[in-house]
Amino acid sequence: MTVSVAALKVAYNPLPKAACSTVKAMLARVDNSMSLPSGDRITNRTWHEVYPTRRFRPHRWEPFEQEDWFRFAVVRDPLKRLMACYTDRVVKRRELHNSRKIKNGRVDLPKDPDPDFFFQNLERYREASSVVKHHSLGARLFLVPSLARYSRVYRTSEVGELASDLTKRTGEKFKPSRENASGMAIGLDDLKPKTVDALRPFLTREFDFLDSYYENPLA
Repeated sequence: MTVSVAALKVAYNPLPKAACSTVKAMLARVDNSMSLPSGDRITNRTWHEVYPTRRFRPHRWEPFEQEDWFRFAVVRDPLKRLMACYTDRVVKRRELHNSRKIKNGRVDLPKDPDPDFFFQNLERYREASSVVKHHSLGARLFLVPSLARYSRVYRTSEVGELASDLTKRTGEKFKPSRENASGMAIGLDDLKPKTVDALRPFLTREFDFLDSYYENPLA
């Protein structure tokens, strides 16, 4: 689902685990069409309730492909994004404990897998948990097929620059605050060679799609 602030003519396609909570929070706070709860009732979940993240659909995007609209996306290193799915959704939030398929025994998988088991069985975990699937699907499913159709694509490390650009363009004050930090990080060196080989096809496709922004460490 494309997030848009009509009054400012700004459109954004969220990518899960790519600073989307931070960006949604910035937009919601200046979007006069939004009715937000009082400050002490706002949580990270608030931003995803007012601006749901859904897969890209051409008919939802077409109204914003006009010259006076600022269309942008934020992307993340594919390896770091995939690892964050594990550290945030599996370890921190324990989402697999909410999987009905695992709880009722329809799927025989541990709820607290180590990273090697999780990534070696990623497809099975996607089938068992819609949350895991949503946060580990390829970037192409959420973004415009041709990134050249955006006015600008930012890396997650450039969210501060995004805030500055939006402020200059709209006259509104955009100030990013880090939302939903995972609190831990893992990388290739933390995974067994067998795990890396299992992830290689998916990550190769992801890095190919984002080759203008990130280098593939597996190449």
